[in-house]
Amino acid sequence: MSLHDVNVGLPAPKPLRLGETALFLDLDGTLAPIAARPQDVRPDPRRTSLLERLVQKLDRRLAVVSGRTLADIDRILEGCVTAVAAVHGLVLRGPDGVVRETPAHPNLARAVDGFRAFAARDTGLIVEQKDGLSVALHFRLASGHAQAARACARKLAAETGLVLQEGDMVEELRAPGASKGDSVRTFMAGPPFAGAMPVFVGDDATDEDGFAAAQALGGAGVRVGAPKPTAGRFGLIGVEAALVWLEASS
Repeated sequence: MSLHDVNVGLPAPKPLRLGETALFLDLDGTLAPIAARPQDVRPDPRRTSLLERLVQKLDRRLAVVSGRTLADIDRILEGCVTAVAAVHGLVLRGPDGVVRETPAHPNLARAVDGFRAFAARDTGLIVEQKDGLSVALHFRLASGHAQAARACARKLAAETGLVLQEGDMVEELRAPGASKGDSVRTFMAGPPFAGAMPVFVGDDATDEDGFAAAQALGGAGVRVGAPKPTAGRFGLIGVEAALVWLEASS
């Protein structure tokens, strides 16, 4: 099913049946409002308490699947979730706490240099490095450079062999490897996730692979944010709506 075949007017999801669900959650734009600078997203007692309850009631069948680094996810969520796929799936920490990482890409330094050179033109352009596996160019504070930033990212992707990951006011170049969908499949193949119904909740283009993987395994995708073409089957209007829905489920 292509994105263009899907009706963007999505129904809201019903409360989760926790006894049979495996829950996969994006972070930025899903559990936390998107900030102009990545470092501005901070821990929140309400969110941490909610996730702690869900981890317990789901019998640990909860994973956070995010483009952020593992250290950043743990910082924001105060370490309350063990199972995490970070850097879009390039770093995976299983429910047993064991971490697996994709090897660093030899051309990442070239991409970092290219993004830094581009960012020198405006203080609102932010370069974010992610554990030697990815580098992102944020232009939310310099939206006038959006078209040029996208062109820069495409050029660097062609030159380096890195994968271009486009997001909401950000262009990211990452090592080839696992996607968010691959992370869902990996978690679902083993305990405690195996046999449950996967539900993936996310807001951005990077989450579409997660929606597709969950639905291929008999579950559902829930898109958070304003209506737009998506493979997800359900929709929630924003972060607050997502939190309220999760609280009602917990």
